[in-house]
Amino acid sequence: MYRKGTNGAIHPNEMELLLLLAMLTACAAIPQDLSGKMFTFPQETNTAYVRLTTSRQVFSAVTVCFRSFTDLKRDHPLFSLATPSAFNDFLIYKDVNDEINLNARDKYAKFEGQDYKLNTWHSICSTWDSASGLGQMWLDGKPSSRKFISSGSNINGPNIMVLGQEQDSHGGGFDSKQSFVGMMSDVHMWDKVLSPCEIQNYMDDLNFTSGNVLNWGALDFQIIGKVLIEDKQNICLF
Repeated sequence: MYRKGTNGAIHPNEMELLLLLAMLTACAAIPQDLSGKMFTFPQETNTAYVRLTTSRQVFSAVTVCFRSFTDLKRDHPLFSLATPSAFNDFLIYKDVNDEINLNARDKYAKFEGQDYKLNTWHSICSTWDSASGLGQMWLDGKPSSRKFISSGSNINGPNIMVLGQEQDSHGGGFDSKQSFVGMMSDVHMWDKVLSPCEIQNYMDDLNFTSGNVLNWGALDFQIIGKVLIEDKQNICLF
């Protein structure tokens, strides 16, 4: 509670503290341009992750795109969105059998035959539409079959979006043996299913419309634990 003087006014020292807290909150909320940068997750842990923030709470359709690099052979998450009603409300997950699983509304489909190589930068886009229930996975410009996952129910409620961990509860339940170790970059999210041409433009790093939910060029995020922001490593051509 604020301490007030005899005239009911807030004490000057407490006013200064309130102003400082307001300034820090405002600074923390300023989105950052991460163009040319990457998140590096350097070790297996159940404490390190990046929390992504958006004001959007309801999604009838989703496209999530990003680029990732890892040498993990075991299961690991690539993107995790949880709500209080569905911990796997939108989850992209690579399993030990080299299959990429796409979860929506706690249901999932397996996408097989993807050429998910280790120690290689991959461009990945995943789409889902609640009306049709169909999901699709794009890896390095190649589309998967369109598969039914879940229909008739939107992603709805206070969402928590995480890179680096899989949520087995709303914002927690992390397991170090399911953590992501590697690098991630160019994370974008849209509240619609992108067309194949739009996805191809992202894959080829051509001119594309940035995500209207998550935008790597103006990203609102919080780093928890040991996650680094570094210059993105690109292959030099001589």
